[in-house]
Amino acid sequence: MGGCEGSRWRLPNSEREETTSEPQAPLLDRQSAHWKNAVGFWLLGLCNNFSYVVMLSAAHDILRHERASGNQSHAVLLADILPTLLIKLLAPLGLHLLPYSPRVLLSGVCSAGSFVLVAFSHSVSISLCGVVLASISSGLGEVTFLSLTAFYPRAVISWWSSGTGGAGLLGALSYLGLTQAGLSPQHTLLSMLGIPALLLASYFLLLTSPESQDPGGEDEADTGARQPLIGTETSELKPGSSWNLSLQERWTVFKGLLCYIIPLVLVYFAEYFINQGLFELLFFRNTSLSHAQQYRWYQMLYQAGVFTSRSSLRCCRIRFIWVLALLQCLNLAFLLADVLLTFLPSIYMVFLIILYEGLLGGAAYVNTFHNIALETNDQHREFAMAAACISDTLGISLSGVLALPLHDFLCSLP
Repeated sequence: MGGCEGSRWRLPNSEREETTSEPQAPLLDRQSAHWKNAVGFWLLGLCNNFSYVVMLSAAHDILRHERASGNQSHAVLLADILPTLLIKLLAPLGLHLLPYSPRVLLSGVCSAGSFVLVAFSHSVSISLCGVVLASISSGLGEVTFLSLTAFYPRAVISWWSSGTGGAGLLGALSYLGLTQAGLSPQHTLLSMLGIPALLLASYFLLLTSPESQDPGGEDEADTGARQPLIGTETSELKPGSSWNLSLQERWTVFKGLLCYIIPLVLVYFAEYFINQGLFELLFFRNTSLSHAQQYRWYQMLYQAGVFTSRSSLRCCRIRFIWVLALLQCLNLAFLLADVLLTFLPSIYMVFLIILYEGLLGGAAYVNTFHNIALETNDQHREFAMAAACISDTLGISLSGVLALPLHDFLCSLP
C-alpha cells in the first residue's frame, strides 16, 4: 500500500514533462534571444567599422600607385572623416525620417560600393569617392545601431563596442595578410564583399524583434544608484519614440549629455593627435625593426588595446570619463615631449604607452555609452545615443586639423 499510496501523487511521465517544460520554454527563448542579440550586435559592430578600417590602407596603396602627393594623402583622411562628421551632426535633427531597415540597407550598399570603387579605381578622385562611401557607411551605421541599442538589454552595448574594436584588429590583419599572401589590392578588396552581406544578414536575420525586449538588464543596485540625466517619466518604448521630442526637449537632453560628450571628445582628440601626428615621428634606430615595421607595430598595439578595453565592460565599469580624458592628454604630452627631446631609451617603452593609449580610448567609448544608457530614461534614450555619437568623430576631426600641420612642421625641423 505504501508504494501505491506514494504513486498516487506522481504524475505520468508525459504530464511531468509537459509541466516542467512550460516554465523552461520561456527561459530557453530568452536565452536564445540573448545570444542572438549578443552575436548580432558584435557582428554589426565588426562589419560596420570593417570597411572604414580597410579603406584607409587600400586607398593609400592606390594613391601610392598614382604617385600621390602629401596633400592628396591628407585628402584621404578628410574624405574618411568629414562625411561621418556631417552625418552625426545632422542625425539628431532629421535621421529619424528614415526608418531603421532602410538605413541599414543603405549602410550595407555604401560599404559594398566602397570596396568595388576602390578595387577598380584608376584615379585618385575615384579612390576618394570609395573612401567617402566607406565613411558614409560607417557613420550612418554607428548612429543607427547605437540608437537601436535603446530597445534591447543594455548588455548589447558591450557586444557592439567589442565588435567595433575587433574591426580594427581584423580589418588591418586581413588586408595585410591577404596582400602578403600574394593577392593584389584589387582582389583583396573584392574578397571582402562578404562583409556588407554579413552586416545585412546580422540585422535582418539574427536580431530578434525590438518590441519583445526589456531594455533593462542591469542589477537593481546599479541602476538605482544612478540619477537620470533628464526626466523620470516613462512611456511605451518603441523605435522612433524619442523623435517625438520637441526641439527644446532635445536641447535639454543634449545639455545633460555634455558631461560625457566633452570628455570623450578630449579622449579622441588626444588619441588621434598621437596616431596622426606622432606615430611616424617616434622612430628608434637602435632596433632591428624598420621605420615602416615600427609604425605597423604601433598601429597593431593600439588596435589591440582598443579591442581589449571595448570588450571589458563586464569586468570593469568606469563612471568618471573625465579621468580617462586627463590620462589620455597626459599620454599626448609625454609622447610629444619625447618627439622633441628623444629621451625614451627603448621602443618597448613606447609599445607599452601605445597599448595603454588604446586601452584608455576603448574604455572611454564603451563606458560613455553604457553610462548614457543607464542615466537616460526610456523616452530619451534613443535620441541620447544618437546625439552622443558625435563625440569620437568630433575629437578625431579636431585632432586632424592640428596634428597634420604639426606633423609637417616637426618633419621640417633639422
